[in-house]
Amino acid sequence: MRSNATTVDHGVQLPIQTEFVLPEHGMGFNLESPVLTQTLGFEILSYNYAIVGLSPYSPYWRHVRNISTLELLFTHRISLLRQACESEVLASVRDIYQEYRRKNASSISDLRAEPASLLLVDMKRWFGDITMNIMFKMIVGKRFHDDGEGDEEGRKALRDWVELIGRFVVSDGLPFLRWLNLGGHEKAMKKTAKELDLVVQRWLDEHKARRNLDGEAGAVKSEQDFMDVLLSNLDGNAEISSYDSDTINKALCLTMILAGTDTTIVTMTWATSLLLNHKEALKKVQQELETQIGRDRQVNESDLKNLPYLHSVIKETFRFYPALPLSIPHEAIEDCNISGYCVPKGTQLILNLYKIHRDPRMWPDPSDFQPKRFLTTHKDVDVRGQNFELIPFGSGRRMCPGVSLALQVISLALTSFLHAFIVQTPGDQAVDMEEAVGLTNLKSTPLEVLISPRVPEHVYCK
Repeated sequence: MRSNATTVDHGVQLPIQTEFVLPEHGMGFNLESPVLTQTLGFEILSYNYAIVGLSPYSPYWRHVRNISTLELLFTHRISLLRQACESEVLASVRDIYQEYRRKNASSISDLRAEPASLLLVDMKRWFGDITMNIMFKMIVGKRFHDDGEGDEEGRKALRDWVELIGRFVVSDGLPFLRWLNLGGHEKAMKKTAKELDLVVQRWLDEHKARRNLDGEAGAVKSEQDFMDVLLSNLDGNAEISSYDSDTINKALCLTMILAGTDTTIVTMTWATSLLLNHKEALKKVQQELETQIGRDRQVNESDLKNLPYLHSVIKETFRFYPALPLSIPHEAIEDCNISGYCVPKGTQLILNLYKIHRDPRMWPDPSDFQPKRFLTTHKDVDVRGQNFELIPFGSGRRMCPGVSLALQVISLALTSFLHAFIVQTPGDQAVDMEEAVGLTNLKSTPLEVLISPRVPEHVYCK
């Protein structure tokens, strides 16, 4: 494929090639192309490339990447968030149960009443609420739903950002036509960027005001969220780039929210869809939950290590539907040879993860949903960037730093939901598995399911 008149892009579709180009000491490939990142969407929606995932490889990128990894996504902090993650998931499960009770109040209180009816749940929204509440708690110290009137506005702005960032604009290929604003995309992008900035700026102002009050009172906040940490790290450190400290703070916080929500929601939605279309696999998951947890208590984070089949379902979902079907761009920093191809310096490279994950040379029956493969022939394959036939989070220096957090949220939310409820589709029909076109691998239609309680009432109420 060709992105412009001078640069030829190379698509890598084989795991054996991927192994050469991704690792930190690979064959001449650096990460993030200055050509591919110069798009209208990246410029407008990322504070002029301040967002980490869209920033060129530079001292600025290294500095903010280190802050993200050391202050938010390191193992100790994630372990500290375990209780918050558990409480958020269980509260969300309880909310669904309470809604079920309200709908069936007469049936529950009167044995002579009509049988209780099932509750219709929009799973994409439910998974989204859980994920956003956890991420917001980590980053700005409050749940997404605690933001009052900004709740729906923020949700829409985030959704619009994901849609617009991956949109091709004519001026990306023909820059001299930008002034025409063909399609009106620039106007929409600026509107979304402004809406998101207003939300994030409000959080930053609140943090600064609280920090000033604490300073005057001599108080020290015991639990600092990510925005607090950034205020401390960036204070008096304005020399790291041309961006001011407020812009860096807002860009980093927005990076974590955007990177940590949409991809996680996508994976949980596809996993549930696959299980509903493969009843035997769903039955095996429920049998495992019955054996390891039973029905007389809630799911704990410590239970997750005892659920190998559930983890194999999640891995198979990553293989089938990687949240990002195409990787972020890479750039050759020197001439090199990959599997007989001469790749000149400056070549743009994109990994076709969708193709790699379905390569029949690595995955027998690649179009079949077979979680058991990760308990047998592929039991040693992991998703943390070391096995190049399965890299949903990427690999090398630009690998997603939030992989541990994402796996924790996905595993706990999916396990808790399947443990708490009997789930089926309306009319017991197959789930529509059509994929939408976009930056992330979204399901094109909503996932609405019917649920009923699976465990005794006291389990929901603890």
